[in-house]
Amino acid sequence: MDLAYFTMPLHPDNRPLVETLREDREAFILAEKLGFTEAYMGEHVTDTFEPIPNSMIFLASIAYETKNIKLGTGTVNLGHHHPAATAAEVAMLDHMLEGRFLFGVSPGNLPSDAEAFGTLEANRNEMFVEALEQIISIWTTDPPYRLTGKYWNITTEKTYLPELGQGIIGTPYQKPHPPIIGTVVAPYSKGIIGLGERGWHAISANFLLPKWVATHWPLFVEGCKKADRTVTTKDWRVAKSIFVADNDKIAEEYGKGPKSPYRFYFDQLGGKLRLYNKLDLFKTDPNQPDGEITTDYMLDKLVISGSVNSVVEQLLEFREEIGDFGTLIYNGPDWVDAELAKRSMELMATKVIPRINEAI
Repeated sequence: MDLAYFTMPLHPDNRPLVETLREDREAFILAEKLGFTEAYMGEHVTDTFEPIPNSMIFLASIAYETKNIKLGTGTVNLGHHHPAATAAEVAMLDHMLEGRFLFGVSPGNLPSDAEAFGTLEANRNEMFVEALEQIISIWTTDPPYRLTGKYWNITTEKTYLPELGQGIIGTPYQKPHPPIIGTVVAPYSKGIIGLGERGWHAISANFLLPKWVATHWPLFVEGCKKADRTVTTKDWRVAKSIFVADNDKIAEEYGKGPKSPYRFYFDQLGGKLRLYNKLDLFKTDPNQPDGEITTDYMLDKLVISGSVNSVVEQLLEFREEIGDFGTLIYNGPDWVDAELAKRSMELMATKVIPRINEAI
């Protein structure tokens, strides 16, 4: 099992942006040093608690400070970006990383972002599909471009001058393009069938109960079979909120106590999902009352915390419940205590994962 890193990033909005940007960069660079295989950055434009408006800009800031780790967008919200601009920007970043780029994509689900971009009433899933198809067409067909869609029309026919290099959008370092990855956030998601069918990759979200995460793999296999694509559990990435400490007392306090960054994370996430009537993600049964979905409930059901021995046991139980998978994605919260946060990443990489792999 490989170990990867992801952050939304979620920080208290009273922290200076210059400070949290440095913290996030430090986390990614530490992940590289510790041997994490991948690291993903999220993006939102209108959220002061998640203050990265463009995940690719962030990744570009550390492209030349890393050498081995693959860097991914988690995700580019395609409904908020012009496909031609995204195609060109991904191509450039993939060259900066010499093929270490992972193209994580989604429609963009934050309502305030959608309102800002004028897509609140639009079919963002439809926009997502069109944008991604046009991006792939730009990378895999020769110019001049002749792309007609419901939301975007892309052409360089009138101004195409190949002898001057005009009317041509750059293509990625990886051929035909970087791996395309979608995050799966719903039980029995039909979207994961489409990911498998198209030869793309899937990440199961960290805020789903294990019983719902377990529904993803059979559907991914179903999609792969439709495309006659060979698939192994190594292709499945699963995210999880984890905190590892040198003893269980520290782990309990920092992982689930009053000042825990994991408590802050689920306070924020749960508050947003409650507002938009999406608490079903946390329920063991659709008929479970919303009032039972408290922050303590979410921490108990969704956060793994403890000493090395405890976390190893809990992760093996988690794997037993959902099935085998190839990459465990460690969800990185705010660094309330930088030393404890870094120590958790260190213990995860040097103690927990080796023990997990030995047990497997």
